[in-house]
Amino acid sequence: MTESREEAYCPDPLIELFLDDLWSSRGLSDNTLSAYRTDLNHFDRHTQRSGQQLTEVSQEGIRGYLDIRFEKGFARTSSARLVSSLRRFYGFLVICKKIEINPTAQIKSPKIARKLPGSLSESDVDRLLSEPDVEDSIECRDKAMLELLYATGLRVTELVSLTMEQLSLRQGLVRVIGKGGKERLVPMGELAVDNIEYYLQGARAELLKQKQSDVLFPSKRGVMMTRQTFWHRIKLYALRSGVSTELSPHTLRHAFATHLLNHGADLRVVQLLLGHSDLSTTQIYTHVAKARLSQLHSEHHPRG
Repeated sequence: MTESREEAYCPDPLIELFLDDLWSSRGLSDNTLSAYRTDLNHFDRHTQRSGQQLTEVSQEGIRGYLDIRFEKGFARTSSARLVSSLRRFYGFLVICKKIEINPTAQIKSPKIARKLPGSLSESDVDRLLSEPDVEDSIECRDKAMLELLYATGLRVTELVSLTMEQLSLRQGLVRVIGKGGKERLVPMGELAVDNIEYYLQGARAELLKQKQSDVLFPSKRGVMMTRQTFWHRIKLYALRSGVSTELSPHTLRHAFATHLLNHGADLRVVQLLLGHSDLSTTQIYTHVAKARLSQLHSEHHPRG
């Protein structure tokens, strides 16, 4: 039996060369590198079927591939990610002098409707954060995590991976290791500090069961909690507290940013606290804040 063309596919070595460079120079996560590999391998298969090498691809060839994806019903977000991957890949090939002209130079990414992140109201946050029973070791841990998450706007992955040495209760600061290994210092606020101190007095030791670990918020097995596990815990408290707002893994992070802006915080300060490298990423929260203010005006103003 002869091999199918899909089974016989052999990726262009330039793809792994590019990914190795990304890993060593950018410190990207395994998930991000995997996404690049998937996009480039799909495009490489297409070019090989056309009898071309990646270094021979033209601008028209890339446009043709995007047209095929459109006809097949691929999501715009997927094609936009592909264009981003190809742009970076071919930029790398130009630098390495494998090609002279970047064929993606005139390729525009598909326009994507920018979705505003959902956010909890301040009263919803109060109900959610008041739900855990601090007399229970697991719920005491969850209470400290929720308070810290809302006080700092950490990503869930950043939260569950925190270690004891990243915390300074005396200074009220947490040292966060974000995307690309970038570090930032974020103030925690008194309530978060108080809840973490209470948690450290007994609940953490009960969870560790005499195991040695530097993990700040261990699971009941005494190891680092997964982000999925913590997300299930959040949904449990939302259900118990009657919070009906649709939740996402970033809901409290969104609430942190939106509520800061609603209370007059400077956008660049929020950018630093969230760990955004680009201010435009943070600016989406100004739309959320304005939408909320507009809603409040229409609900409560006599001529709203």
